[in-house]
Amino acid sequence: MSRAVFLDRDGTLNVDPGYLDHPDKMALIPGVGDALARLSRLGFRLIVVSNQSGVGRGLIDPKLIPAINARLNELIAPSGTRIERFEMCFLLPDDPASRRKPKPDLILDAARALGIDVSLSYMVGDKVSDIQAGIAAGCRASAMVLTGYGSQDRAHLKPGEAAYVGRDLNDVSRWIESETVGS
Repeated sequence: MSRAVFLDRDGTLNVDPGYLDHPDKMALIPGVGDALARLSRLGFRLIVVSNQSGVGRGLIDPKLIPAINARLNELIAPSGTRIERFEMCFLLPDDPASRRKPKPDLILDAARALGIDVSLSYMVGDKVSDIQAGIAAGCRASAMVLTGYGSQDRAHLKPGEAAYVGRDLNDVSRWIESETVGS
């Protein structure tokens, strides 16, 4: 079994413009390439798990999602790494069939498909729902970035809910490195 870092996309890896509806609007948050390269060197597989209700709301053409995700991989390619898998939920928050975070389904589905041990893995995101999804899935730890919605959502964390709160993914990747080197 391998280990992974499960990553929210918008606000964690890339600037969140609201509903990211076109590949041309994809812009990395500074330092993301370096952070992903560090995590890859540590032996983590990189998986995006993302709520994308803009599709369900009719604001994002579902046919553009593969191109948007491909653009993300193009932008991080100079760092020598890539996102291996994208797990997304397009349903609205109140849909009873929803796999949306904070439910753990996106993480668990990717873990089953790729043979990942979630107990050795991390979840990183900019919302409390990301942190809760990692906890519900049984991840080793969940960490919050203060990019995207993180600076506002941090106030809604319960004490000890996030194992770490970092200013950005680069900061969190260094924390993961400190937690895992030698383990």
